Amino acid sequence: MPLVALTGGIASGKSTIARGLAAHGAVIVDADALVRELQQPGMPVLAAIAAEFGEHLLLPDGSLDRGALGAVIFHDPGARHRLNAIVHPAVAEESGRRFRAAFAVDPAAVVVYDVPLLVEARPDDPWDLVVVAHAPADIRVARLMELRGMDEADARARVTSQASDERRLAIADVVIDTAGELSATIEQVDALWERLAEQRVGGRS
Repeated sequence: MPLVALTGGIASGKSTIARGLAAHGAVIVDADALVRELQQPGMPVLAAIAAEFGEHLLLPDGSLDRGALGAVIFHDPGARHRLNAIVHPAVAEESGRRFRAAFAVDPAAVVVYDVPLLVEARPDDPWDLVVVAHAPADIRVARLMELRGMDEADARARVTSQASDERRLAIADVVIDTAGELSATIEQVDALWERLAEQRVGGRS
């Protein structure tokens, strides 16, 4: 019952890897999707965010103005820390529930936690394998400019606001190089799946 953490910086190709593993039959638990669910109107997390940062972050329908929240926390590490203190424990609890549910359905399942902030939030959880999607920062900046229409300054700010490549690579059991052609990434995903399917999962040393 391998429990795999999949992480990578913005525009690193992590979602491509997750889709490839899902196509092979892995159960994907998406941390970003969990955050969105937990921040829906009526949820305790959203109430806590409004109490901490102000009701002005709520739209007329009661939902979170994500853009406004992003503007508050993006350039303020202290505010980002306060937000993480609200969100991370709730996400950890809900993701754990989903891991257990997946293994209850199929004890031999491969469960993959797709999580951008693994280094920042959960590096020491008992993962069977940590997989890091990796491409150099300049390539990720170029992708953000091309695919998301960002200017270079904004793209670099997004990249540098996250954990460094060195910190991510330091906890990796498997590194998937996503700097090349898509076909090369898929080949590495297929090889990883073969390793998982054969239950040759090595824990971190």
